[in-house]
Amino acid sequence: MENKEYTFKGTVMNGFLMLFVNLAVLILSIVGIVYSIIQLDESNGACGGWLLGGCILLLIINIMMWCGLMMLEPNEAKVTTWFGKYSGTFAQTGFYWINPFYGTKKVSLRARNLDAEPIKVNDKTGNPVMIGLVLVWKLKDTYKALFEVDSQTMAANPNSVGSDTKGLMNALENFVRVQSDAALRQVAGQYAYDDEDSKGNEPTLRSSADEINDQLEQKLDERLALAGIEVVEARINYLAYAPEIAAVMLRRQQASAIITAREKIVEGAVSMVKMALDKLSNENIVDLDDDKKAAMVSNLLVVLCGDESAQPVVNTGTLNH
Repeated sequence: MENKEYTFKGTVMNGFLMLFVNLAVLILSIVGIVYSIIQLDESNGACGGWLLGGCILLLIINIMMWCGLMMLEPNEAKVTTWFGKYSGTFAQTGFYWINPFYGTKKVSLRARNLDAEPIKVNDKTGNPVMIGLVLVWKLKDTYKALFEVDSQTMAANPNSVGSDTKGLMNALENFVRVQSDAALRQVAGQYAYDDEDSKGNEPTLRSSADEINDQLEQKLDERLALAGIEVVEARINYLAYAPEIAAVMLRRQQASAIITAREKIVEGAVSMVKMALDKLSNENIVDLDDDKKAAMVSNLLVVLCGDESAQPVVNTGTLNH
């Protein structure tokens, strides 16, 4: 996309110098007006009239000259127009004076933060989930921000746009909020919520946060470039099932966790039983036939896999009975 922004190339003068000149001209014009009135009272009408007219004209010019003074802080800029035509962006920090006939609009180039409220979207498998994001953005292209998007319509108070920085930046923030909502819905719809909903080794919203954040940032860059906005960082900061299915999904997750835990317990119990049988056999502690081994395996698995502590039973008989 073509970059139409460029640096202001008009006449720029030191603000303190022009402040001194304006004060001197103001004092001179006031003194001249007073002196011309005195000349009129002394019946020197021709000289006094011309002097009075000249001093009034000088005073009017001086008032217009005051309008050319401007002060910019770091990461601020002024977009200039010459009777409606874009004339460049002035971004030098300090106190300056430019031609007062230039129209100017101040914009902020500082980073701004957007903490979007969680929205309900459907993931890849159709499950409704609540997802939210946090976005850090800043203005990069002032031409696009002012002339490529309709900031007047987006503003809560359209009359404030152009008269102050806050009105314009709030309008752009509204634009960012709408576009971030659309980008978040698009990205979230391409992934399942977790591994249980996905097929194979596909990335999910829960397990692939870095990949999701990178794609979200890319989508936002594409959407916000129209308004000259640069995305500094974008990441998902809230993720949960929608309330209407949260209880069901919680029970499913609990069941899955229980099954996984049981698998680990059984796996450990089998290895312990095998170790016990091998040790008894290798050290010739006792000879067990298949029936005795089966009974021992059954008892050990019950003890190792049970949720409650086993009650010991002392066998006073012999192994041959």
